[in-house]
Amino acid sequence: MKTYILIAILGLFSMASFAHQTEASSVVLAEKKNNVWVLQISASLTAFQQKVKTHFADTPYKTPEEFQAMVLEHIRDNIHMHFNGHDHIVLKNGIVRLGHETKVIFEVEGIPSDLNAIEVTNTVFKDIHKSKSMLVILKKDSDKNQFILDEGNQYSVSLALKDDAFVEVKTSEASIFSLMTLNIVFGILVLGFNLKQVYKSKLN
Repeated sequence: MKTYILIAILGLFSMASFAHQTEASSVVLAEKKNNVWVLQISASLTAFQQKVKTHFADTPYKTPEEFQAMVLEHIRDNIHMHFNGHDHIVLKNGIVRLGHETKVIFEVEGIPSDLNAIEVTNTVFKDIHKSKSMLVILKKDSDKNQFILDEGNQYSVSLALKDDAFVEVKTSEASIFSLMTLNIVFGILVLGFNLKQVYKSKLN
């Protein structure tokens, strides 16, 4: 447990400097006790201000509370996560901690206890030039995992649990699997059509 906490602290420390750049941000998905998960998004205050001004131009904020509400709404609209192939999750109890490095924290409800696959798409800061986001997964009894989301992977990553660590499922692997599935389905349809023709010929 001490090692796990130390790894988390070191990870958050390294991301503090990472998030001081406008184009850089971080997303940490961490498991606490009893299958309780938290999601933390960190970036410079300037980055959040840019996104709010862009996406809420018609209704500019007048108070810090209004700004925070817009930040929470923007994140909910631009963070998409699937766990074990399902997206039945809820981001609740959102908190915005304003500062040079601004942090937004949610509780994540609905993550399965037998978690073995994660898909994350983060377009919160997509419009910022050279935007990149560090994704960190901290799952109990598993290794720390870090991934980069940027324009190169369309700010999206698919992960699978392997040997107590999440590893990226490459697009090529997913494409090959999809192609194989398509070929199998096509083969079944052709076989069914041929059998139907044989059956008809026997009747005639």
